[in-house]
Amino acid sequence: MIKLSNNYNLEERTAKFGEEIIEFCRSAKQDAITRPIIGQLIRSATSVGANYMEANGASSRKDFKNKIHICKKEVQETKHWLRMMTICIPDSREEVKNLWQEAQELTLIFGKIVGTLNKNSEIKSFN
Repeated sequence: MIKLSNNYNLEERTAKFGEEIIEFCRSAKQDAITRPIIGQLIRSATSVGANYMEANGASSRKDFKNKIHICKKEVQETKHWLRMMTICIPDSREEVKNLWQEAQELTLIFGKIVGTLNKNSEIKSFN
């Protein structure tokens, strides 16, 4: 597994995160229980990078803020599905822990961006 947390290019980092989730899911045993969880996990994890790309091409500040907020929501959802995977595939706990840690770091990054955007909006409303 690639260590992702030292990469400061958020576009690349979110893409790598999605790729790592895909690779993890590809190696997971699929059955009636894991199949829907794997699908949800892949959708939410790859959505983070897709929404970040959309944010970078946003047509307005409001659109940018909305897409970044969606990034945060999707990465939080990804953490939920990763937790479910530890129950489905107990032997994967260490790999899931690494993926969850990256998801947590991305959650904090997107949370900070949203917070900064909100703070800047408040400052502008006073001027």
